[in-house]
Amino acid sequence: MSSSQPNQTGPTPPPLVRLVEIPGRGRALIASGPIKPGQVILTDSPLLVYPSSLSSLPSFCSRCFRLLPSQPLPCSSCHVALFCSVRCLSLSHPPLLCHALPSLLSVPSSSPDLLFLLSAYSLPSSSVLQLLTLHSYSILPNELTQTLHSQLCSLIPPNLIPMNFNHETTASLLSKEKVNSFCLMNPRSGTNGDVEETGVRAYGIYLSASLFNHDCLPNACRFDYIDDPNRENNTEFTIRALHEIAEGSEVCISYVRVRRGYRVRQRMLMEYYGFRCECDRCKIESQWKENQGDEEVGGDENGEEEMEEMEGEEDVEGEMEMTEEEDGEDFPHQYFFLRYVCECGGTLAPLPPSHGGIPSDLMECNVCGTVKKDEFGSTGGA
Repeated sequence: MSSSQPNQTGPTPPPLVRLVEIPGRGRALIASGPIKPGQVILTDSPLLVYPSSLSSLPSFCSRCFRLLPSQPLPCSSCHVALFCSVRCLSLSHPPLLCHALPSLLSVPSSSPDLLFLLSAYSLPSSSVLQLLTLHSYSILPNELTQTLHSQLCSLIPPNLIPMNFNHETTASLLSKEKVNSFCLMNPRSGTNGDVEETGVRAYGIYLSASLFNHDCLPNACRFDYIDDPNRENNTEFTIRALHEIAEGSEVCISYVRVRRGYRVRQRMLMEYYGFRCECDRCKIESQWKENQGDEEVGGDENGEEEMEEMEGEEDVEGEMEMTEEEDGEDFPHQYFFLRYVCECGGTLAPLPPSHGGIPSDLMECNVCGTVKKDEFGSTGGA
């Protein structure tokens, strides 16, 4: 999600990390000093949150995106959006989106892109400029962006046309969204403690979080608590360290599920983000014989899946399963999966250290929310 050049007008890194240029890798965040296991590296609020699809509207508040109560409050203007409380209803949702929602019901195939564009164009002009500073990867053909812009023109009345509304801005916004959006997931629940697969309820653009580069064995991961009733800023999320990170080391998250096999990861990263991963794990797994490394290693997904249509579009094809031939030197990252991958497939990270700086011996899953004792007990790196 990081761009290839530092941008002084764009997002700024949090204090625990600093922005640098790494030859051959581009812009990156490195640790300003030692980072403890579980330490919160970033707390970020979204510049923009928008529904994932029209089908999510009946289930989630159109303002805070929490699960709706049994008797939600409808928008008195569009009668499509629903809200969880009087407060959210009073704050409402973007006027462009409100005006367009009834008409969007007739073009469901284009609705995800249009939901984003209508929400983005509803931002203050200064926020739109911030969004346009993010890295982009154009994966939409020009004909499609032309079609989407024409659809926008038919949805937006003359009195609501935003500043800088033109095809070029529309195309640029779409290219930013594809590589910088994070998924806010549906709740995961099941019977007898099982965790069910889930989908995406909304997408969010987080300026500072977009600075983190990808690694297939990340040293940090994202936690969100969107349905927590005690959190006022419930769409805010944190990025925490999995293990100790030395000063000067790059801090990375994973853009796709950690358990993905080599070929699947490479395909997804190229398709959604436009790059081929050459991390240490990929270098090792690229040498495995055909079909090894495209099955399951343990766990299901790591909760960092932003653009897979992702943590919710559970492509189970080609996941990894370790064989006897893949231990030892052929599978040196086995420890990572044993310690940091939850049974549900999420990523485990220690709870934040105590006020005295003592690392926690409890691990929290960023998908199912399970908190359990760290069976390994070491606080060093993976």
